[in-house]
Amino acid sequence: MKTLNDISEQLQTGNSDEVIRLIGKALAEKITPAIILNNGLIQGMDIIGKKFKAGEIFIPNVLIAARAMNGGIEILEPHLAAAGVEPKGKLLIGTVHGDLHNIGKTLVNIMFKGAGFKIVDLGVNVPAEKFLEAAKQEKPDVIGLSALLTTTMLNMNTTVSLLRENGINIPIIIGGAPTSAQYADSIKADFWAQTASDGVEMVRDYLATT
Repeated sequence: MKTLNDISEQLQTGNSDEVIRLIGKALAEKITPAIILNNGLIQGMDIIGKKFKAGEIFIPNVLIAARAMNGGIEILEPHLAAAGVEPKGKLLIGTVHGDLHNIGKTLVNIMFKGAGFKIVDLGVNVPAEKFLEAAKQEKPDVIGLSALLTTTMLNMNTTVSLLRENGINIPIIIGGAPTSAQYADSIKADFWAQTASDGVEMVRDYLATT
């Protein structure tokens, strides 16, 4: 449908005003909020994620597209709620204790939100105990741990151990420059993602089979 393709294309260029206008047009055309979300906004962010992964676009392009996506979701949210549309899942995420880096986590948030997930962001320098408390309260579908330093990635192990010792069996995905699939295995994390787009694909595939 042309209006939905236009939403996707304008989101990719970061044209927030046009995305908002086109969502209004789609609603006026009686296109359901869920279809606008899935075939307009999410489709556009999927393309952004693939281009970013392929090195065809860079972080500033992703951030501009994310701003357009956020503007569109803000307009669409009341309509989604009224229609009873549930998020695709819930991601609880934070940068582990001792680490103040934010950009990687921000990109993960953008990609997961663009894929239709609700995001609970604990911020940076998050103690293991705070992850445990939030996991019990929020009951997410997946927990994301981020670190950018070899010294702080060791705190991923502390966090995973505390969660498991307290009966939290929610899938855990880790990422960040010093991490690896081998490290994820060694600390008994469920997934390791090299990129934010990889993380979305892994979690979507997992949730589709559970």
